[in-house]
Amino acid sequence: MNYRQFGRTDLRVSEIGFGAWGIAGPAMAGDIPIGWGKVDDTESKSALRAAFDQGVNFYDTADFYGFGHSEKLLGEVFGNRPDVIIASKVGQRLGADDSIQIDYSRAHILQACEDSLRRLKRDQIEFYQLHVARMQHLESGECITAMQDLQQAGKIRYWGISLNTFAPEPEGTFFMDHQLGHGFQLVLNLINQKAIGLMRAAAQQGYGIIARMPFQFGLLTGKLTRATTFERDDHRMFRLTPDVLQVSLDTLEPIWDAYRQKYQMTPLQLALRFILSFPEISTVIPGIKTVAQAQLNTSPGPLLSPEDHEWLQSLYASDFEALLKQMQGKG
Repeated sequence: MNYRQFGRTDLRVSEIGFGAWGIAGPAMAGDIPIGWGKVDDTESKSALRAAFDQGVNFYDTADFYGFGHSEKLLGEVFGNRPDVIIASKVGQRLGADDSIQIDYSRAHILQACEDSLRRLKRDQIEFYQLHVARMQHLESGECITAMQDLQQAGKIRYWGISLNTFAPEPEGTFFMDHQLGHGFQLVLNLINQKAIGLMRAAAQQGYGIIARMPFQFGLLTGKLTRATTFERDDHRMFRLTPDVLQVSLDTLEPIWDAYRQKYQMTPLQLALRFILSFPEISTVIPGIKTVAQAQLNTSPGPLLSPEDHEWLQSLYASDFEALLKQMQGKG
């Protein structure tokens, strides 16, 4: 495992981290699935340990993942050990009517942090993130002062924001213009390259960069087919619909074939290596649910030539931008 500096902080993070949304299990907000379907907690704990054995020291979760279940599993496996870096998020909760509530009030953030620390069995969260806060929340200032107060109190070490999937620029620019926080989490993969410009500007200003969704909900692993379907408790059932699968695989399969021949590289490895080829990236966080995934998802394969990496970036305008708009319509 290679390690990279997280911006200007003193955190040195594994270049591949552990995305801990999937181990949270099935969860519903009313009739909306917000998880990845059924999981086995024993296997999830084994996956966490297996990833650590592979050199992973960075684990990304959120209090909304399984309504705390993901954090709870991390706490049971790692607790307060100092050689593990935990990143969590705050700002979403379940309302009394089981609907998703967005809450960036000071009172909620302070209490939610205490609850996360208890579940994680930690004295401090290394990197605490606003969970896709939007401009109105940032401009009110309440969530910003709450994060600064938590850092001052020693409850969190560093803080930042997890940016919107399809429009990361407004909130990211606000952070940079006001010199707020220490890092960004953003979407970056072969299909969704919208954040590349922002990523480069942020890295120049010393922000750590977490790349999420490296496999675009599994689409870039090469394991899904045009006939793939998802259970009702898996959020991909309304995102990766048959029409999306059809268009996506028609576009991706020739690319996979070319790189398989040239580099002896699997689609999964290509997905990871594309992201890691950006020097601005601190860590990429593939979702991991099993021991097998902990081994596969931490093996990015051979380096890409600069020319091939540049060519893959050029495909965004010619092939992937229209596909991304189709995906955006699914939510």
